[in-house]
Amino acid sequence: MSIETRPLNDYFGAEITGLDLSNGVDDEAFGAIWRTFNDYGLFLIRAQGLSVDDQVELGRRFGDVQIHVMNQYLVNGHPEIYYLSNLDKNGKPNGIHPDRGTMHWHTDGSWRDRPGQATIMVAEILPSEGGETHFCCTQAAYEALDTVTKSEIADLRVTHNLAFSRLRRHGEDPMTDAQKAEAPPVTHPMIRTHPVTGRKSIFLGDHAECIEGMDYEAGRKLIDDLNARLVKPEFVYAHHYTPGDIVGWDNRRMLHIATPYDTAKEPRVMRRTTILGEVPV
Repeated sequence: MSIETRPLNDYFGAEITGLDLSNGVDDEAFGAIWRTFNDYGLFLIRAQGLSVDDQVELGRRFGDVQIHVMNQYLVNGHPEIYYLSNLDKNGKPNGIHPDRGTMHWHTDGSWRDRPGQATIMVAEILPSEGGETHFCCTQAAYEALDTVTKSEIADLRVTHNLAFSRLRRHGEDPMTDAQKAEAPPVTHPMIRTHPVTGRKSIFLGDHAECIEGMDYEAGRKLIDDLNARLVKPEFVYAHHYTPGDIVGWDNRRMLHIATPYDTAKEPRVMRRTTILGEVPV
């Protein structure tokens, strides 16, 4: 079967068919994945048997793999994998959502000086309903803004802070002092230029706390207003997973959000790998 791509959305995303990754990712397969990632910003490969080791290796072919500061989500032996699971030690749903921050529009690792370039998600165990991931193209959303708004926000810089987003989404389980020290707030341009496409996008999301040089509450309002304006239906692709699906996306031009599911009755286990990118410009 030949390798082919099929667009998923008018603005971004493509499904790759004709690949079998059960024995790893060879050069031909990675070439198809890399081209699709750069051309479309998101790739989907359905119903694969990608092992944890091969997922880590695939991430390393993209670049430097992030070891997440939230070490309670990591598993011994595979610190490159961020596990999102609602299963208890007996393999039963525990009624606790592992990361409620994922249920708000965000981009992975924007709180680092080198934010996420790519994220690779592998669907391991899925609920019968819910637990989808929706993606929004922030390049298309930026281009749809009126010229006055573009001019007003052109030179703004935004502070991204993991402790800020963690506290308001998981107030019962905030970051430790050691975790905060490892992930201090960072400031990035609100409008960033993609190093491959050359196109501009709005770089915000749930980790964006305040705007440099602006009154805190005024900055919060502007961030919230812009985050809401980005997410138009025509710029969004909603993915309903099947077991073994691999979805990889470009955090430099995309936001994403997870949909709710019944954590007390439905199991959900996802494996996430994030690859570090460049300092935004």
